[in-house]
Amino acid sequence: MDIRHLKAFLAVFEERNITLAAQRLFVAQPTLSVTIRQLEEELGVALFLRQARGVEVSEQARQLYPQAQRMVAEAEALSRRFREQQSRAPLQLGIEADIAASQVEACVRLASAAVPGLQLTLLDGCVGDARLGVEALCCEDELFLALWEEPFVLASSPQSAGQCWITCPQHESHQRLLGFYGDEAQAGHAGSLQQAVHMVAAGLGRALLPQSLVERHPGVQWRHWQESALTRRVGLCYAAQALQLPALAQLHQALSAPMAG
Repeated sequence: MDIRHLKAFLAVFEERNITLAAQRLFVAQPTLSVTIRQLEEELGVALFLRQARGVEVSEQARQLYPQAQRMVAEAEALSRRFREQQSRAPLQLGIEADIAASQVEACVRLASAAVPGLQLTLLDGCVGDARLGVEALCCEDELFLALWEEPFVLASSPQSAGQCWITCPQHESHQRLLGFYGDEAQAGHAGSLQQAVHMVAAGLGRALLPQSLVERHPGVQWRHWQESALTRRVGLCYAAQALQLPALAQLHQALSAPMAG
């Protein structure tokens, strides 16, 4: 017994007529009759009683009907699931550590809209087919497609300890910010911009940070700092050969179109 037998059974049960059931299934009437007979022989019961103007269903057929419906529905759902997986467009996107959640979410929405059937995998760090990152951190052999440009702003909290700075000595922006710190005391050092945000929110000091990282963070207040014109560009970092991937090529084309216009 296979799904073909069950589909034939359902058609005859619901139509109560071999000819109409055959038309519904787009098969010849003799072929359908043979299929039903095979099912009856396998089950060892008579499912239909042939009449001059159709068929009558047996008690065994009534018992089989709901089970056959469920089995056919499950088989079709399983088939659809795997067909959909085969038609999906996979894309692995790395996310650098100091990218704001709002930018990650915006990028996911853009990708979903640009690539029909996208199967997106988000990964942490410098991995994947491409990554959402900062232009200054792109490798020499990578290309960059800018999505956002944002300023560094002055972030503090009501509990901030005076004018002491929180700095990120290991971050690429540190050297560009040294001139703004002057001789003022440094309250602490952070290993990343994200960690610096938490230190600011805890009241340890103030910091110059990208606007996207602080504008929605509870406990942090920020303002544009006229003394600093420092900005950063966030976008896609990718190798040229990665554009051979259909999903990335579609995403790149969609994101480039507004810029080209």
